[in-house]
Amino acid sequence: MKTKISTFWNKIKVYFKNNPKKCIAVILLLLGYYFSLPRTLFEEPYSTVIESNEGELLAAKIARDGQWRFPAKDSIPDKFKKCIVYFEDEHFYHHSGFNPVAMAKAIQQNRKAGKVVRGGSTLTQQVIRLARKNKKRTYFEKAIEIILSTRFELRCSKEEILNLYAAHAPFGGNVVGLEMASWRYFGVQSHQLSWAETATLAVLPNAPSLIYPGKNQIKLQKKRNALLKKLFDEKVIDKLTYELSIQEPLPQKPYDVPQIAQHLLQKVAKTNEGKRIKTTISYSIQNRANQIAQYYYNQYKQNEVHNLAILVIDVKNRNIVSYVGNSPTDNEHNKDVDIISAPRSTGSILKPFLFASMIDDGELLPNTLVADIPTQISGYTPQNFNNSFDGAVPAQRALARSLNIPAVLMLQEHGVNKFYELLQQFKLRNINKLPDHYGLSLILGGAESNLWDLCRTYSNLTGTLNYFNQSNGKYRSNEFVELNYRNGFKQDFGTSGFQKEILSAGSIYLTYNAMKEVNRPEGDEAWKFYDSALQIAWKTGTSFGNRDAWAIGTNSRYVVGVWVGNANGEGRPELTGVTNAAPILFDVFNLLPRKNWFQAPLNDLESAEVCKQSGYLAQDDCPKMKQLITKVGKKTAICPYHKWVHLDKSEQFRVNSDCESVENMVNKKWFILPPVMEWYYKSQHIDYKTLPPYRYDCQQYQQASMDFIYPKPNSKIYLAKDFYGKIQPVILKIAHSNRESKLFWSLDNQFLGETQTFHEMPIKPETGIHYITVTDEFGNEIKRKIEIINE
Repeated sequence: MKTKISTFWNKIKVYFKNNPKKCIAVILLLLGYYFSLPRTLFEEPYSTVIESNEGELLAAKIARDGQWRFPAKDSIPDKFKKCIVYFEDEHFYHHSGFNPVAMAKAIQQNRKAGKVVRGGSTLTQQVIRLARKNKKRTYFEKAIEIILSTRFELRCSKEEILNLYAAHAPFGGNVVGLEMASWRYFGVQSHQLSWAETATLAVLPNAPSLIYPGKNQIKLQKKRNALLKKLFDEKVIDKLTYELSIQEPLPQKPYDVPQIAQHLLQKVAKTNEGKRIKTTISYSIQNRANQIAQYYYNQYKQNEVHNLAILVIDVKNRNIVSYVGNSPTDNEHNKDVDIISAPRSTGSILKPFLFASMIDDGELLPNTLVADIPTQISGYTPQNFNNSFDGAVPAQRALARSLNIPAVLMLQEHGVNKFYELLQQFKLRNINKLPDHYGLSLILGGAESNLWDLCRTYSNLTGTLNYFNQSNGKYRSNEFVELNYRNGFKQDFGTSGFQKEILSAGSIYLTYNAMKEVNRPEGDEAWKFYDSALQIAWKTGTSFGNRDAWAIGTNSRYVVGVWVGNANGEGRPELTGVTNAAPILFDVFNLLPRKNWFQAPLNDLESAEVCKQSGYLAQDDCPKMKQLITKVGKKTAICPYHKWVHLDKSEQFRVNSDCESVENMVNKKWFILPPVMEWYYKSQHIDYKTLPPYRYDCQQYQQASMDFIYPKPNSKIYLAKDFYGKIQPVILKIAHSNRESKLFWSLDNQFLGETQTFHEMPIKPETGIHYITVTDEFGNEIKRKIEIINE
């Protein structure tokens, strides 16, 4: 045999050597044959398709040419393979691109009928014809198809050919491909189709017009049943399957393509148009989150609040578990706007970052008292949401209650520039103006951010704390990574070491402990008293004008973020984070697996003695309590509010050495707040003990303290008018350590009057600079400069 083959090739070599022109012609012919088939057969645009983590269809976007054409899958169901092969091309696995026997029979039948009644094309030829846009059927075109089909068979496997056919076959109307047809006509994926459903789709490309509801049903049924009978005869299906299959009804009203995560689809399509993307979305959680969004949308639209968004993150890998970009509203209310990436006023949602940063820098301990008094800083006058004042409040309680004035005073102490740089490290991209543009309002909603960036930041902080506890005190160099929605993507968290990336684990833990105490929504106020309570660190925010309601929470595994409002920026009077966003947050957390509370990062914390009343590091004679603080917290200040007080033996009066002998004095440490802080603090704390008065024979030595509540130093005061255009007076206020003392008021050295008990004085001065002087009955005096502006 080898000798014969060798002799044959030698003869060919001799022949071409003696006939070089014919040799060149053959070579050119072979080259033409090789390059005859385009590298890419189909240039048509595909639909953008996203699937869940489990492979379920979440949403799809129609292709740019108006066709529903899904990208080809790596494989097609075995049922469809058998159905399409037995219906279209029984010898598919045995021919090399065309079937001469079938073609001969087709020519004979067509001649006898006088028209085209049979094509004789193989599946391979049909793919070529689809790629050539179904050109007019001629013998010349058929010859081209045969040539390209044989070349196609040399390039691709039989499975690849079937996949291309399944992806590009017409199934009626603008439905192209098996995957889309499965959804359009049966509402399921192709691998979920029954034998009858698969057979229906297998016969459709041969006559796609048969699918229209109410038309050609008998013809379609006959074709389907004939194929099922053939499958039964060939023992592909058994008798019971056959009998049940022919009883199944044909598809009627087309199904809509699922749009379970349509806003994520928009996001994906920006960079992956025409592709099939398997995402990290949990199908069940996404469906439930959509139901929650639907429920609250139906409630809130009664108050003309039409939009909301929900984002759920798996902290372990920063994967997005659920993405609800907007409520199921209508076009009039911007249903297509993806709120998750839209910049909105932050309200109070940044306050935990400030608390954590001050803890991390050793500027604060969790219970350090922070002033909560009427405040004006360079013309900026922050107000608490309830327009009341506590005088002084522990920092973590101020965070839990979202008090504005303590937050502003903390930011003033910490520094706007320093806090701004922290936010830049967090990559809050919408905070992109210079720090001076925001000023102290940065902490109260003077800046904008979006749900994506904020949830990413909380996820990365939680990840920092988790990894620190899991790795015996180490951090990862790239902990602050971007969120991910692509299944199979592996995050690069960098290398492990003892250097923190941004915030320490201890400061994050103490911040989350404070956030756990945030007041729960109505109906969940008693959460501390039952064991099954949902333990999360969370924070709400409400922007100025009630335009944005936020709620973001985290446990050791998940971060959930919620925004509620109107996409057009319209505010509503009753819209707040607590009443509108928080209930959604807790409903979503109840969908997720329960997780234990965070472990304390003991490698980054120390037990210290702090003052029970002030929250500062305790003096020797402070009432003490043990508390976990960060190691750097050791450098914070010692309690400044406990001071020595000299009392008489009855401890009812203060004395001094000028009116009482030293051996008869009782010396006590007394908790004393500054006058203005004390003024408000004692109304909130019935256990606060004001300083006793001096004994009658020591009163000439009394040094009472007082201070202005309003106005603040160098204030600019604008005189307001009432509805009748009359100028309204400015009310001056003083806090005095002995409220029963008499105070004497003067404006520019002109006596105004005296007050006792309630130290308030209305004035109505002219425009310009003025000086206020207040003297008490003991001769103590304070002054303040103000500027009155009357426009």
